[in-house]
Amino acid sequence: MTTILKLGGSVLTRKDEPETVDHGALATAADAIAGALADPADGPDRLVVVHGGGSFGHHHADRHGVSATSGSRDAAALSSIHAAMGELNGTVLDSLHGRDVDALPVRPLSLAHREAGGADGDTATLDLPTASVEAMLAEGFVPVLHGDVVTHRGRGGTILSGDEVVVSLARSLDADRLGGCSTVPGVLDSDGAVLERIDSLSGVAGALGTSDATDVTGGMAGKVRALLAVATPAHVFGLADLAAFLAGAAPGTVVGGSG
Repeated sequence: MTTILKLGGSVLTRKDEPETVDHGALATAADAIAGALADPADGPDRLVVVHGGGSFGHHHADRHGVSATSGSRDAAALSSIHAAMGELNGTVLDSLHGRDVDALPVRPLSLAHREAGGADGDTATLDLPTASVEAMLAEGFVPVLHGDVVTHRGRGGTILSGDEVVVSLARSLDADRLGGCSTVPGVLDSDGAVLERIDSLSGVAGALGTSDATDVTGGMAGKVRALLAVATPAHVFGLADLAAFLAGAAPGTVVGGSG
């Protein structure tokens, strides 16, 4: 069984404080992952971790005006975003290694690219080869990917969100389970209650809102939109439910599953 876990950047970092890790939250997430992998009866036998940019990538991207659709040909600017994501990725890896999790980094800039799309970017095609990820899984490693900048034909470089990485991996690896760990216990409606299920954006778009901090990848609305495009149902939940998700439970909000 292949499980893809997305750790939101807002979970791992303090998004309103540039390049600041939330070490307590990271420790909780790493403990849950290590505990699940140590229990072969209930935990995933093949786990891929993807993390967001949080206060690392997002602030650099915003400063340079780079998004999923607005590109740049300034190599120094793109490198600064990539370097910030590398710093966060290294911190995540260190935390996992400290708990004997055999995690290895996979950096999208070196693998992925986008082909030219329309003016709104919606028709751009992402190419994210997964041979190295599949080889890591076969050898018992935990690949750890992240949101990044990628080369985009006709636009220089644009942002590849962690949610897009999850969607691409889910299709390529034929994932069995998808989980999105957020700062909230699920996708909330306008009254702050957790929605049990979302099968389309219609009717819930107004409740999704936007991020309170700098986020160039679309906030919760962007995450839900991305997950609805995958055939595998996804679970969006809070950090407190991460261990339960990895043990096979279905916490939070179920998103899609019929795309």
